Amino acid sequence: MIDQIKGLHHVTSMAANARVNNAFFTDVLGLRRIKKTVNFDAPDVYHLYYGDEIGTPGTVMTYFPFPHIARGRPGTGEVGTTVFAVPQGSLPYWADRLTKKGVTGVTPSETFGEKRLSFNGPDGDGFALVETVDDPRTPWTEGGISADHAIRGFHSVAMRLRDAGATSELLGFMGYDTLETRDGVTRLLVPGASAAGVIDIETLPDAPGSRQGAGSVHHVAFAVDNRAAQLEVRKALMDTGYQVTPVIDRDYFWAIYFRTPGGVLFEVATNEPGFERDEERAHLGEALKLPQQHKHLRPILEQQLEKLD
Repeated sequence: MIDQIKGLHHVTSMAANARVNNAFFTDVLGLRRIKKTVNFDAPDVYHLYYGDEIGTPGTVMTYFPFPHIARGRPGTGEVGTTVFAVPQGSLPYWADRLTKKGVTGVTPSETFGEKRLSFNGPDGDGFALVETVDDPRTPWTEGGISADHAIRGFHSVAMRLRDAGATSELLGFMGYDTLETRDGVTRLLVPGASAAGVIDIETLPDAPGSRQGAGSVHHVAFAVDNRAAQLEVRKALMDTGYQVTPVIDRDYFWAIYFRTPGGVLFEVATNEPGFERDEERAHLGEALKLPQQHKHLRPILEQQLEKLD
C-alpha cells in the first residue's frame, strides 16, 4: 500500500474565458492569483493558478481557459464538485456575498454532518463551501475577505462514478481509509491529513457519461513531499498494473498521471519546488511566466493572450 500521499495538491479545470475566470476566483472568491503561465501543450492558452499567499499544496485551483470552448456535459466519470473549506459560522456571509455577486445555484445543505453551500462557477463548474473547525491553514486576506470568512483551501473533491468499487479500491491502495457511506456517497480520508484529505464518491449507475468542456475538471492532483516519494508511488502503481506517465517537469512541481478505473484522470504532484522559484512572494501571479520550451514565443504570446487585471 502507498503511504506517501498527503492529500490533495491541486485541481485543474477548463474555462471558456480567461478574464471571467480570473475575476471569479480573485474578486468573488477572494483567492490570490499565484501564477500566470501557459499550457505546456497549447502555449496560446493560459494556465492560471489561484490559491493562498504562496500556493500551498492543498489550496491551489488551476484553469486552462480555452477561448470559446463548448460547455462540458455533467455526468459520470468525472470530478463533479470541488469543495473549499471555510471557517465555522461563515456560510451566511458567503450566501449573501455570492448572491450579491450574481452567482447561480447558491444552495445550503448538510452532508456527513457538515454544513455546506453549493454554487456554480461561471461555466457551470460545481463548487461548494464546507464549514470546518480548527483548519490550520492561513488564508489569503488581501482579496477583500477577512480571515473570519476567507477560504482556507480545499476540503475535498467529489467524483461521480457509475461504479465506485474499483476506484475505492485504488484510493485504498493510495492510503485512503473508507469512513462511511450515506445516500449513495462514500467518504474516504487519508490518515494524518490536517486538511484537503477527503474524497467523496457518488455512485450513479444509470447516469450518462460526462463530456469534458468548459466547467469540467480536467484532473485532480495528489500531493507527495518530494521526487523520491513520487518515484516510489509511480513504481507501486505500475507494479499494480496502472499505466503511469514518466515524470514530467511542470516548473512548479513534478507530475505523473494515470487514468483511474472510473475514468477520472489522477496526477501525483510534488510539493517542491513551489511557486516562488521564478517570482518573489510579493509579486506572485503578476508577470507572464513561460516554460523554457516556449520562451521564444513571448513576443507573440504577449500580443495574443487576453490581458488580465
